[in-house]
Amino acid sequence: MPENKDTKILLADDHAVFRSGLKLVLADLDPEAVILEAEDYTVALAIAAEEDGFDLALIDLAMPGMDDFAGLTALCKRLDHVPVVVVSASDDQTNVRRALQCGASGYIPKTLNASIIINALRLVVSGGFYLPPSLLGCEPGADSVPANAEDPVLVQLTPRQTDVLGLLSRGLSNKEVARELDLAEGTVKLHVTALLKVLGVTNRTHAVVKAASLGLAPVEGGNISEIA
Repeated sequence: MPENKDTKILLADDHAVFRSGLKLVLADLDPEAVILEAEDYTVALAIAAEEDGFDLALIDLAMPGMDDFAGLTALCKRLDHVPVVVVSASDDQTNVRRALQCGASGYIPKTLNASIIINALRLVVSGGFYLPPSLLGCEPGADSVPANAEDPVLVQLTPRQTDVLGLLSRGLSNKEVARELDLAEGTVKLHVTALLKVLGVTNRTHAVVKAASLGLAPVEGGNISEIA
């Protein structure tokens, strides 16, 4: 957290009881945090337009006012460089992947306990990126490691992300990567989306090229297809 500055958070959820509960959790992140609440996308967008200096935004995916992903995209654009984390009752992999493509810096299922939520938010606020390991086929407690918070050029990947990246560099499709690693294809798509986010690129080709430039994976022959 920035020194000598109260953390400013946008909290948007259409359930008042959940907002109250999450505010108690956020007290562990920063007891002096300034929390502005919204009950739908319309109010959240209005607050984002009128206020500045946010450090974090927590957004329920399914809220009134706009279509889920259209609303999320609009908020991510309005908040610009502010990290936006989806806190949702849904842990559907397709929703997670679409949320990341909309610009979210993390995705937290509402079923996670308070300590995990706080650790995830600390990671995001420090410049990182969070996905629940359970959605990535990892063991409980495994890390979802983002770009290094101290040096944005240095990138750390989880072992599984490294495996996926190596196979992408050989031109394998998601289905082929899934077969090689004995993973569900949906899980591979999540890993690919996470890689794009961590590396700061928009497609698989650029991911492989950037990873090679950072010494993370070799560029090998093959036809690298775009993300499905």
